[in-house]
Amino acid sequence: MIKILVTTDFSANSKAAIRFAIKFATQYPEVSLTFFHSYHILKPTSYSDAKFEAYEKAQKENISKRLEKFVKDVYHAAGIKPSEINCVCRESVVAHSNIMNYAEHEGFNFIAIGTRGAGKIEKLFGTHTSYVISQSSIPVIAVPKTYRSRDIESVLYASDLINLDKELDQVIDFAKPIDAKIEVVHFGFPSDIAKKVKLAEEKVKNHSDYPVEFHVQPSDFIKSLVDNIETAVKRSKPSMLVMFTDQKVSFFKKMLFSGNTEEFALNTRVPLLVYPK
Repeated sequence: MIKILVTTDFSANSKAAIRFAIKFATQYPEVSLTFFHSYHILKPTSYSDAKFEAYEKAQKENISKRLEKFVKDVYHAAGIKPSEINCVCRESVVAHSNIMNYAEHEGFNFIAIGTRGAGKIEKLFGTHTSYVISQSSIPVIAVPKTYRSRDIESVLYASDLINLDKELDQVIDFAKPIDAKIEVVHFGFPSDIAKKVKLAEEKVKNHSDYPVEFHVQPSDFIKSLVDNIETAVKRSKPSMLVMFTDQKVSFFKKMLFSGNTEEFALNTRVPLLVYPK
């Protein structure tokens, strides 16, 4: 059973993560979706403890009803009638910690979270999304607000070739149940291309039970890593992009940015699956 924690803040952007999860559940065998909302209720200074307790209880009930309706509306728009909807609301001052703690405690396999679109880093992912991606021990699926439901038919895995065997196992585990095509892309120095190709081909042979295409491409040093990946995404047109991040180093500094650290030019129409290394 694959368990996905689908987060929402009731924004239009967060509907994309719900749409993705709903489609995912129709394509994969045995998927359990839980829709999660993190909230925080401030105590009015004029309220007594007793009055605030009653107020807090009423607000929790309203938030729970709102979450269920929000999710039902997305299902309805997708033309799908769910057999059941699992909704969880939890109070916390810090939303991203609330999301990660719940996901870890309940043993979820993935966290699905929406992104905001192109622009500055905070504008693209939002503060909570960026924290979850960079700190979560559970793989995160960041879904752009422009996402429209489609089958996952192909996966583009952008690799640094470090721990390729282990990482490719995880990518295959994700793609194999739905027979999705896997393409691995690596950007390297032109002088290292032949050596990298040989190394990668040897490692890919260890996974001969599942077909994997591999491409080592010369890095265009005029462009950032993000620009190079964006070019590969435009060429391959994958259903999803997969990356791994070393959480000891900032995800955004290590994997996404070289040069201009404020702009993020990645094609935001493609859901991004981020595994921790």
